[in-house]
Order: sequence, then structure tokens, then C-alpha cells
Amino acid sequence: MGELRAGIIPVTPFQQNCTILFDEAEKVGVVVDPGGEVDRILAAIRDNGLTISQIWITHGHIDHAGGAMELKDALGVDIVGPHEDDAPLLANLANQGRKFGLTDPVRNCTPDRYLTEGEKVSFSGHEFEVLHCPGHAPGHVVFYNRAAKFAHVGDVLFHGSVGRTDLPGGDHAALIRSIKEKLLPLGDDIGFICGHGPGGRFGDERRSNPFLA
Repeated sequence: MGELRAGIIPVTPFQQNCTILFDEAEKVGVVVDPGGEVDRILAAIRDNGLTISQIWITHGHIDHAGGAMELKDALGVDIVGPHEDDAPLLANLANQGRKFGLTDPVRNCTPDRYLTEGEKVSFSGHEFEVLHCPGHAPGHVVFYNRAAKFAHVGDVLFHGSVGRTDLPGGDHAALIRSIKEKLLPLGDDIGFICGHGPGGRFGDERRSNPFLA
């Protein structure tokens, strides 16, 4: 087992951070939140000589799951996550695509496996704990690697901000509770990648994020 690495491909007009997590030595990994522009994601996989074992989804919004079924077909791998509370969102992706006027047709997503709080997912010996963190979306999950002191938080927490809660199923109080009760207690030294924009460390957000004051 080698070091855990991450590559980010901002995709679609939403500039969503599609993330490839992979083992540096074995060149095996997973794609987290393929929101679209699947050709670009496949090119990055190919150009870096990677083998993808699964597709992980943090939540059911179109900018995170819009390309999941197309990528699954291309790679022949399972889609894992989010929590089943996001099943209605995943079943409405095609409608969302039409509503946003996206040129590429978007397919509804049917995961091969939903995730629950406390489960673990892994590749090449890199184990991630699953945290159910509702608020931005009812079934949002976070992937936390204790050994690497790293979390992929999707749209729960951002550098200097938090996930929006004005979308269907959003709940601001639940979101803040998820951050304060599940993420921040993991430790100030936990680094994170989020769904949009730059990541950071939990400690910096605890101290300076205005939404967490």
C-alpha cells in the first residue's frame, strides 16, 4: 500500500470538484462525485494510468451525481452511496438536467449500494468511515480516512462557508448540527476536500468560518 493521493477535476458549469482518490503505488482508486463531463474524467484516469474500483457519491444533487451512470457504464464498476434518504433526488436527475438546460443529457442514478452511518468503504487498504451528515441534502455522506487525517466532505462544509440549504430537503439547523457534532470533533488537523472551491482544515473553519460562530 502506497500513499493516499487525490486529484481534482472541476466539471460542468457548476465547477464541481470531481475527485479521484487513489493509491500512489498501486494506481488503484475511486471517483468521488462525477457530476458530468465524463470524457474529461475518463481522460484523467487514462492519462494517469489508474484503475478505478468504485464510484462514490456524497449526495444526490445533479452537479455531484449527474455523470455517475455514464461513468459506471464506461468503467463497469459499482456506484456506492449516498445514504438512501437521497434516493428521490437521484431519481429526479434527468428532470433537473432539463430544468437547468444542460446540453448533455443527464440520467437518473441508481446506486448499487446505499451507505449508512458507521459503515466503512475502502480501496487498496485505504479505509474510509462513512458519516451521515444531512442538512444540505437529506442523504449526504462524508468519507473520512482516519489514518490520513483527511475527509471528503462534499457540500457540507466549505472554506469559509457551509452548504446551501434552500434546495429541496435542505435544513440549515441539521447542517450546522452535522458540522459541529460529526465533523469538527474529528480534530483541528483534519484536512478536507469539498464539493466546490478550495479545501482546508477543520481547525481553521472552527476558528474563522462565520457560519460556525
